[in-house]
Amino acid sequence: MKTLDIIAAILLVVGGLNWGLVGVANFDLVAALFGSGSILAKAVYTLVGLAAVYQAASLRAIQKRWNAQPATA
Repeated sequence: MKTLDIIAAILLVVGGLNWGLVGVANFDLVAALFGSGSILAKAVYTLVGLAAVYQAASLRAIQKRWNAQPATA
């Protein structure tokens, strides 16, 4: 499962950088690379969204797999 965790993390970084570019420079890198509204661009957006859902839903399990201690306030 660590492989899936790493893939999800990479996808979230890609999505975060893309949204950062949209916010700062009004430039959508995914659309520029794959074409606005193309099937490939939609696939990238979908994979980033699924990665976010996966990370949110399995945060505690990921922490246990990686032997991390949950942060306490």
